[in-house]
Amino acid sequence: MEMAFGVSKPVIFFMAHVTITFFFLVSGAARATAQVFSVDSYGGRGDGVRDDTQALAKAWAAACASPRPAVVLVPGAGKHYLLKQLTLSGPCKSTVTLMVKGTLVASPDMSSWNDENRRYWIVISGVDGLAVGGGGEIDGNGEGWWKNSCKINTALPCKGAPTALTFHSCNNLRVDGLKMVNSQQIHMSVEDCIGVQLAHLSITAPGTSPNTDGIHITRSRNVQVSDCTIKTGDDCISIEDGTHDLHVTRLVCGPGHGISIGSLGDDNSRAEVSGIFIDTVQLYGTTNGARIKTWQGGSGYANNIVFQNMLMNNVKNPIIIDQNYCDSAKPCKAQGSAVEVSNVVFKNIKGTTISENAINLNCSKNFPCYDIALQDINLKMVGGSGGTESTCQNAKWRKSGIVVPQPCTGKN
Repeated sequence: MEMAFGVSKPVIFFMAHVTITFFFLVSGAARATAQVFSVDSYGGRGDGVRDDTQALAKAWAAACASPRPAVVLVPGAGKHYLLKQLTLSGPCKSTVTLMVKGTLVASPDMSSWNDENRRYWIVISGVDGLAVGGGGEIDGNGEGWWKNSCKINTALPCKGAPTALTFHSCNNLRVDGLKMVNSQQIHMSVEDCIGVQLAHLSITAPGTSPNTDGIHITRSRNVQVSDCTIKTGDDCISIEDGTHDLHVTRLVCGPGHGISIGSLGDDNSRAEVSGIFIDTVQLYGTTNGARIKTWQGGSGYANNIVFQNMLMNNVKNPIIIDQNYCDSAKPCKAQGSAVEVSNVVFKNIKGTTISENAINLNCSKNFPCYDIALQDINLKMVGGSGGTESTCQNAKWRKSGIVVPQPCTGKN
């Protein structure tokens, strides 16, 4: 068998502490001898009933302390490792690979999370050169959290649910060939990382599950996402403050809320996002397609952004910039400042929409969007039932090629 993230020859696994040879595609086919630390060798049962949190923590601690490249192995063969909240920390003495062959499943007991740790399930922090793969599954067991969400039960006070898998301050990170299902809230979060490759991920949750973003990226640079399929109840990819030089290619998205830059500038905060390149995306039944959303009262910028080669299928808001975003039960108070949105390209975007308003540029009066390019766009109503239109407020745009609908044909 091969590791999906770049093993060039078959690898045979034995028990923990057995030396095996991996061929990582790093700086050529560099050869490294790795030591395997199996969760089962540290008390893991994998029966889905008994708590395996400490078994994984001990296997990680041993691997992280290894002077040689190490592999933390979560065995497969139908095994389910029940985990409570867990943090796997670095720095490590050598490179570590987390090889998930079986399933990591979250404890169904919500009391395992208190107010201090309720926002996280599995956290990997401060590990450079980490590789994660193996084709296994990470199951957030989120149904109990969803029905207790204030977005489902409005009588409840709002409390955040855990993110299933968080990478924090992990540079030169590679994640390839994982399945993620039914996260309590966000499935995967990349925070404060530099040099990240995410590929061949399958992320799935019901379209009705609240706040279950697929991949959330914030305060990170030089991130590549490729060949992923994301079907959730919120953004397929959410791009937040501090994200720079992000490339997303060959993505299938839907159901969910589409690809979103933002929201930015909430609570009068400053946000900075630049160098975002979204290319070759198929969207199915999503609430939005290519979206930028910012709050009034914020500051900063979102610029140098490209959405191109996107195929929309029954998408409600295919192209939308909203500088008056307000996700609040109470109306948001109008404020003078805004996150500045500029140098945005929407190119070769085609398909069908369920909304007449296929292009919506809703920009700030005090900080208008500018340098917005619309090129080669063809968005039609589902089933050909009528024409589409677009609306513009405070937007400075230009078009090239054929653009359907014509920009700014609707009422402002």
